Amino acid sequence: MSEEMSIESYLEKGGVLTNPTNVPARYRAELMKLMATFVDSELAGAAGFADVINTGPGIKERIAAAKIVLEKTDNADRVLKIMGQFGVDEAKYANHHPWTARLDRDADIGATRSEQDMRLAVFNYPLDGWADSVVMNLLMGRAVAVQLAEFSMVSYQPLAEAFRAIAPIEARHAELAAEGLTKLAVTEDKAALEASVAYWWPRVAASFGADVSAKAETLKKYGLRKTSNSELKSRWESETKAILQDLGLSAAD
Repeated sequence: MSEEMSIESYLEKGGVLTNPTNVPARYRAELMKLMATFVDSELAGAAGFADVINTGPGIKERIAAAKIVLEKTDNADRVLKIMGQFGVDEAKYANHHPWTARLDRDADIGATRSEQDMRLAVFNYPLDGWADSVVMNLLMGRAVAVQLAEFSMVSYQPLAEAFRAIAPIEARHAELAAEGLTKLAVTEDKAALEASVAYWWPRVAASFGADVSAKAETLKKYGLRKTSNSELKSRWESETKAILQDLGLSAAD
């Protein structure tokens, strides 16, 4: 039995890896994709949200938005440092992709990634003003919370520890969005808010991937996933619908 096969068997039994020197090639490839997706999504998300900071209705809202942009960038840096241990040039990474690039609002790319980076497809769409950005931040923030609970158990220990440190920060972003939407539900037109929910709902849902996924099974084998895409998406749907219903808003079907 090869050393790589032996390590894969170890991972399937719940083992963990701790540094780049004992990481098999196929595992490394999937690990790097996972990290790049997170880093690129955080940087693209921060770039998009930065553009709406000054549309906030008050100073407190703008401070909260600026803090989210700062913390998302810092979260990306935490994981980028781990990628650096695998040879990624950290210094050049931040300027390597056009993080502010967006598609037309009415584009429909499903879960297709950009040709330029590894961001989740949802981060290719533009925000449409303050209320729309709050809705998106709530829906995606809840999705990130579900996904980070999963990724906090990955078999590469340094990354699992980084995700466990990041999780409460990202959870707070979703809480701030819920607080912001609570205020908007009083001052803004309900139909407009629900239109934003209807716009972002399928795009955020697509970030969980296909319900049946061969890749997800491969990641389970490596200890990089434990739960199916459909289970994670269902958890997000139920938790997020409950929040929206408390605000008197309907979720998309």
